[in-house]
Amino acid sequence: MKILVAYSGGLDTSVLLLWLKQKYSAEIIAYCADVGQGDELDGLEAKALSTGASKCFIGDLREDFARDFIFPMIQANAVYEGRYLLGTSIARPCITKGMMEVALAEGADAIAHGATGKGNDQVRFELSAAALAPHVKCIAPWRDASFRAQFPGRTEMIAYAEAHQIPIKASMKKPYSMDRNLLHISFEAGAMEDPWYDATTPADRDMYVLSVSPEDAPDCPETLEILFEKGNAIGLKHENLHGIITELGDVTATGQRDGYALLSPYGVMRVLNLLGGRNGIGRVDIVENRFVGMKSRGIYETPGGTILLAAHRDLETLVMDRESMHIRDSLIPKYAQLVYNGFWFAPEREAIQALVTETQKTVTGEVRLKLYKGNVMQAGRRSPFSMYSEAIATMEGGQELAYNQDDATGFIALNALRLKATARQAKSLG
Repeated sequence: MKILVAYSGGLDTSVLLLWLKQKYSAEIIAYCADVGQGDELDGLEAKALSTGASKCFIGDLREDFARDFIFPMIQANAVYEGRYLLGTSIARPCITKGMMEVALAEGADAIAHGATGKGNDQVRFELSAAALAPHVKCIAPWRDASFRAQFPGRTEMIAYAEAHQIPIKASMKKPYSMDRNLLHISFEAGAMEDPWYDATTPADRDMYVLSVSPEDAPDCPETLEILFEKGNAIGLKHENLHGIITELGDVTATGQRDGYALLSPYGVMRVLNLLGGRNGIGRVDIVENRFVGMKSRGIYETPGGTILLAAHRDLETLVMDRESMHIRDSLIPKYAQLVYNGFWFAPEREAIQALVTETQKTVTGEVRLKLYKGNVMQAGRRSPFSMYSEAIATMEGGQELAYNQDDATGFIALNALRLKATARQAKSLG
């Protein structure tokens, strides 16, 4: 039997890799998708092979993740339950897509993942896999009673890893779970399971990876300009952008336009993450409703995504038709729910995406922002497709031809008809 394991090198996947090999007497192939975890991938292949894998594939999906998953979701302004920017949720279909391509190429009999039976990720992985390769079996150790009996909690998993000399980052001192990608990093479990626990104190200062606390951010705002084309950020302007790109080391400008450095989607996210992180932007502490039915507490850092979403929404206010915007906005909760619940490859998500894409044809232009101590402040927007007319909107006189205020009398009268009728009806009812 040949099993392809979704492998991150963390506690859960390191333990289950060896457990699967022993339980099924199977050849284990490890697969890790590089979706922007950074140095977390260092030494991953050697670790997988030493833990029992026959092969380890590391798929470079960073650009794919930004272009084909993050950017379409930002176009939809998708936020789950009004606060969560779906950083973990949107990574899962991207990872699964890369994983299934390797599974088919390697002739794997099954795939396996380390998502627990209490979480959302099991659903996201398996729904995506079902949509992409329905004939491939999926193994979920956390839904196997024998696995849970052996590992009733993280304490036992840590002990198992230590006994088998599997290097791990988790410890009894900091047993929380982390998941990082280009869009965000999440923290769950451990102390986070108490919703009253305050994770903003100096005691947890070292937990955060992508951002400083707003209190520790610079005392002066940092100005940034973003260039959009059809709803996608394609360029950035900043007084020290060259220095930032040099510091990042893996980002290269593809050209220049009107003073903007043109960047790939991955490059945009990398720069925005750095800028947002050093200004304390994008930290969220929430209790959310999981698809499987329970509430869970999570802490997220989403610096670049928070900036990008704010800029995109701001430009839309200038260029989108009111009713088109309202129809798209009415679908945001459903779209976000589909992403959160694992239905990225479902026909209804694709249908909504088609509508979103249609609304983005005029979302081209520039947005100026100021970043300051956890805040993203709008400081200007302009576009060749602007629907704003100063002649119509001005409060000064002399523009009667552009907007005749007398016309409002009939407009109000017509809209008041049904309200008057309702009032008369209520009176008749006593």
